[in-house]
Amino acid sequence: MSTSAPTGASPRPVRVLLVEDDELMRRSFTVALERYGYEVNAAADGLAGLELFRDESFDLLILDVMLPGLDGIGLCRKVRETSLVPVLMMSARGDGLDVVAGLEAGADDYVVKPVDTYVLVARIRSLLRRAAYAPAPGPERAADGGTPSEGEVLVFGELSIDTGGMEVFVAGSPVALTPTELKLLLEFAAHPGVVLERHTLLRNVWEYGWDGDSRVVDLCVQRLRRKLGREWIETVRGFGYKLRR
Repeated sequence: MSTSAPTGASPRPVRVLLVEDDELMRRSFTVALERYGYEVNAAADGLAGLELFRDESFDLLILDVMLPGLDGIGLCRKVRETSLVPVLMMSARGDGLDVVAGLEAGADDYVVKPVDTYVLVARIRSLLRRAAYAPAPGPERAADGGTPSEGEVLVFGELSIDTGGMEVFVAGSPVALTPTELKLLLEFAAHPGVVLERHTLLRNVWEYGWDGDSRVVDLCVQRLRRKLGREWIETVRGFGYKLRR
């Protein structure tokens, strides 16, 4: 993610890779994002986007679902083979298949086209905050019910979370999580044994100020279970999820 520049120097702009096959939309999104200070590299198809991703370094990816050659779902899967960079999917249909496929492929969030520039930028900022997330000392509860300090290691049986190094281990083995998956796990870890409703998780993790799509939560929980093991996060039907103590 973006790093601090030396004293007296301007911070480098956030670099965004936009992959969109519609030329008018590609230009429109590029101009709009550059107006907000983002540095945008754009590609018109999935294979060109993959080549750009492999050749250069980006802070965030925006991928259209419907792309020629290699679609956005396949591109997201290729990205996730080597990178945890935040990924925002765009869908013209907004139907369940696109949403589920994109999130299962490893995307962090999605928007439905046509999308207002303000909404797009808000989602981008939320993703970048998650990517740079580090919990500050505060009133959250540690695994033992106390107050966690910065850099504390939270331990739940064989699951341990280093809140300073932002590292997760299961039975001593490191587990690679995307920024969204990590922040979701930290939200559970701050409230062990407490049922967290989907709308609470949407607000605290995805920063939705309105009722969002709860499938985003469900599919991210599924991804966490695949990586950590199914036993850590329990479904409480009709309510939400909780981290087992």
